[in-house]
Amino acid sequence: MNRELISEEAKSQQRKRNFQYSAVGRLFRNPSGVIGLILVIIFIVIAAFSDYLMPYDPIKNYPKERLQAPSSEHLAGTDEMGRDCMSRLMKGATNSLSIAFVSVAFAGIIGTFLGSLCGYYGGWFDSLIMRLMDLIFSFPAMLLALAISAALGAGFLNTVMAISIVYLPIFSRTARGSVLQIREMEYIEAARCVGAKNMRIIFRHILPNALAPLIVQVSLGLSWAILTESSLSYLGLGTQPPNPSWGSMLSQSRVMMELAPWLMIGPGAAIMLAVLGFNLLGDAIRDLTDPRLRSRGL
Repeated sequence: MNRELISEEAKSQQRKRNFQYSAVGRLFRNPSGVIGLILVIIFIVIAAFSDYLMPYDPIKNYPKERLQAPSSEHLAGTDEMGRDCMSRLMKGATNSLSIAFVSVAFAGIIGTFLGSLCGYYGGWFDSLIMRLMDLIFSFPAMLLALAISAALGAGFLNTVMAISIVYLPIFSRTARGSVLQIREMEYIEAARCVGAKNMRIIFRHILPNALAPLIVQVSLGLSWAILTESSLSYLGLGTQPPNPSWGSMLSQSRVMMELAPWLMIGPGAAIMLAVLGFNLLGDAIRDLTDPRLRSRGL
């Protein structure tokens, strides 16, 4: 009996040590990473279930309740049309995060594919694609997003397209750099020797081992995409009224900053916390995937 107890205790201690040195365990040992993860989860839950969490219709006007300060009935107050600000913040999270996730997903898939082909094949194709990426990268990011949005017009798809084009070079460069390091390794040569096709080598053997820096770029890219979408909406080139967006809510609150400061505080705080959450989580993931830190058990 004592031997069985000792054996179970040893197994329990081993499981604790395995969890402590696993990726999840190291993440939970990073306070900023935990804070970032909590913030990201909160915003994702709010965005995904906003239709069920909103206390009021975010679009419907209630003229008798216009410009009410935050209270138990309206936690974030009401705007100049009597609309509940908390409901609009929740619906704005859905709109803002939807554009951010779709645009980063589009840029990540296309950029990773192009960067992988460039890194693996090289030659004229690599030179052509990378010079095109250099051309896009040479423009200031926000200025290029504004120019594309102005040319295409406002709306969900056009905003996604603008953000995706601007962020495409970062994913392509990251993927290319990782593939250049991995393609000369021995197990890649072994796959070529047994007759594996190039596409199978890229997607089966190279990309799974190049995901770490790409995952970090996704997390950091989401924070930048939220800022860009908010900026475009602030200027009237993003989400269009009456659909709420954090940027458009900030824009509408300019004329009433002194009379109703809560109109500005709510969306400003939402943007700040969302960007902070994704940045903290991205920094934590970068630390987890850094082999120098992993080798020291940090």
